[in-house]
Amino acid sequence: MPHDPRRFVDPGSAGRSRRAFLGGLAAGAAGAALLGPSSAFAEAVPSLAAKPPPGFTPLSIPGKIVKVTKGNSLQPNGLWPDASAAKVMLERAMAELTGKADLGAAFGRFVHKDDRVAIKANGIAGQKGATMATNKELVLEIVRGVIAAGVPAENVMIFEQYPSFLAGTRCADRTAKPAAEFPAGIRAAVHENKDAVMPSITVCGIPTKFVRPFTEATAVINVSLIKDHSICGYTGCLKNITHGATINPHSFHEHTASPQIAELYAQDVVKSRVRLHITDGFKLIYDQGPLDKNPKRRVLHESVYATTDPVAMDVIGWGVVEGWRKENGLPTLKEASREPSYIRIAGELGLGVFDKNKIAMREVRL
Repeated sequence: MPHDPRRFVDPGSAGRSRRAFLGGLAAGAAGAALLGPSSAFAEAVPSLAAKPPPGFTPLSIPGKIVKVTKGNSLQPNGLWPDASAAKVMLERAMAELTGKADLGAAFGRFVHKDDRVAIKANGIAGQKGATMATNKELVLEIVRGVIAAGVPAENVMIFEQYPSFLAGTRCADRTAKPAAEFPAGIRAAVHENKDAVMPSITVCGIPTKFVRPFTEATAVINVSLIKDHSICGYTGCLKNITHGATINPHSFHEHTASPQIAELYAQDVVKSRVRLHITDGFKLIYDQGPLDKNPKRRVLHESVYATTDPVAMDVIGWGVVEGWRKENGLPTLKEASREPSYIRIAGELGLGVFDKNKIAMREVRL
């Protein structure tokens, strides 16, 4: 696929300041204007955007987050949520977000019976003992909600990068066989950073592709975590998609992955698919992430968040991590030279609300 001048090309480490970044975007916009919608080049570039089923408009509420907290929500092992707690917490979060008390009706604001739904889990920190990953109990209730909204089970897929990551969620084993608790017919998959069929695109000067489990879906539900990250400072909603569903995530780590995470998420192939973000906040990691290397840095949070705004959610999650770092005498992420500036850039790109004063978070304690 030829290079598209409408895409921002990274000017290199010397030019990645906020001013240079926005200047590059402006230049790209000017180039697009010169091309015009009727140019031969514009016609040659296929659209990678997904379209909702005819007549269906998914709910989008920028800046709105629901947080549901429940004490004593974990099983005796202190690692995984009690199934009944996960169920009631998700139901309440979805009801508060959509105004629909019935879980199927609530998910019906985001998915249609004709959608193909992919659920992006996160199990990288759960590879050893499933200690820190998106939990099966929560993902199970999400799957039930999607099916209750009318989506056939065979059109629902849970996916992750590698077999060990998927197994860490306990949603499926290393062969991608779903756990027995899941409805018959749903599928699970791993892509191993190589299962991609879309044309190559260039983002920040780097060719890449999003993987087939992501691109073959018409709707994606992102089930993220709240974690410190040794490279980019924070990993939550945005990074779970950009670095969890591309063929070469390590190519986008330079300069604390900013602006790369924001630019990757800004692609039409992403924006048109990801409709809902649910954050598994039963536990969090506030230092030495993204792997679960130090159990002392993994703490209880006992919360579930729901939103359509990945930027706002990452702002909130980042703040939670900073709070724990301060309480434990650790430097801020900025002082540690890994401030997650990509979150701010994502806000500047219109991907969500970055200004904390404009984020409305409804907090419910059960």
